[in-house]
Amino acid sequence: MAITKAQKKEISKKLENALSESEAAVFVTFSGLGVEKNNVLRKSLKAHDADYFVAKKTLLKRAIESSAVAGTAPDLGDGMVAVAYGSDPMAPAREVFEFSKTNKDAISIIGGVFEGTFKSQEEMMEIATIPGMEALRGMFANVINSPVARFAVALGQVAEKKA
Repeated sequence: MAITKAQKKEISKKLENALSESEAAVFVTFSGLGVEKNNVLRKSLKAHDADYFVAKKTLLKRAIESSAVAGTAPDLGDGMVAVAYGSDPMAPAREVFEFSKTNKDAISIIGGVFEGTFKSQEEMMEIATIPGMEALRGMFANVINSPVARFAVALGQVAEKKA
């Protein structure tokens, strides 16, 4: 079924807003991804206040050209393309990356937008591998607690020697 000109304008506007107004957007290429797996990805993104939109490359290219994003846009390559975007700067990339671990050949990150500039695949993969806030808080607590714990062990050894 063909898309009308009005629908194309609406999709282009939605993509433009996704690229310019969201904290981060990830361009994803996929093939052989069934409806069930696609819904699993959408649910994991929704849980982190992110969304996922599949669009024709021509409409995505128009949105990229008309957006106010700085830098050079990544090559969209062959196959179908989707955009994962959201208000959390890390969530779209992290969730797509986590999903791609279990669906290696079906989906992959090809680039994105972060902090108002286009990023390459390598840069988006670095962003995707940054741990979540809870993990970072745990690491920080461990760093703060480590000297105290070592001091307590040292005091315990001194007490043993004196006893």
